[in-house]
Amino acid sequence: MTDISKSGTAADGVALRPMEARDLDAAHALSLRVHWPHRLADWQFSFEFGRGLVAERDGELMGTAQSWSWGERHATIGLVIVDPRCQGRRIGYRLMEALLAGLGGRSVLLHATPEGRGLYERLGFVRTGEVRQHQGTALPAPLVALDTGRRLRPADHNDSEALARLDAQARGMPRPALIGALLAQADTVVLDQDGQARGFAMLRRFGRGLSLGPVVAPDVEGAKALIAHLVGLNAGKFVRIDIDFDSGLTEWLESLGLLRVDAPTVMVRGAVPVLADGSRLFSLVNQALG
Repeated sequence: MTDISKSGTAADGVALRPMEARDLDAAHALSLRVHWPHRLADWQFSFEFGRGLVAERDGELMGTAQSWSWGERHATIGLVIVDPRCQGRRIGYRLMEALLAGLGGRSVLLHATPEGRGLYERLGFVRTGEVRQHQGTALPAPLVALDTGRRLRPADHNDSEALARLDAQARGMPRPALIGALLAQADTVVLDQDGQARGFAMLRRFGRGLSLGPVVAPDVEGAKALIAHLVGLNAGKFVRIDIDFDSGLTEWLESLGLLRVDAPTVMVRGAVPVLADGSRLFSLVNQALG
């Protein structure tokens, strides 16, 4: 077990405590120090939906980690950062151990950098897949032809329940509050088939520019139509999308100017989320939230 006294302070003087709103400025500064693109607004948005821990020493923030519970059975973990000056002191392990203790028996999903993968394996996580991070200045995107009966349309607030249901089927976790909040701030397009929502895609401000996700669709052509529509409307802007490696979209995205820049590992501790037939998650909300 981690050597933490009743005060929450370890023998090396590093204390763990719950993350508070007042910590977000320092957390944002820490993410910039390790060259992550998150804005303060991105930290604030993530903080609304989960719980976090910080590691501090003498009042200075040394590390962060956040978790998000999705129903009674699932959770995701992300924004695990340790100040480069303090790496090698097991601070990341302490943060993860404490976060996991608060998640009960939930299965936990995360996206690991190469540097973090060994830590997560020691904590019982196993590899289940891979993500491809694509980004760049978007090129004009040719529209993708849709089968008869399918069309794209703008989303409105009446779609919230249907989109949350599609997301839960494709992600394997119920996230209605998250999808509702994204719907309120993102440009969202719906793939409609015979009057029924069968997929959707969301584009919003994030990091260096715009982030495209989640993208949920019944098949590759539906996903391409959704993505091409939003990319085409934002040609010339910086766009990022984090896709499932097995999506078959990598070469096509690169033709739109969105080049592969990273390949995080998908890891799970516990049961792998069960996905419903007919809906597939082609793009994440982001690597933290899943």
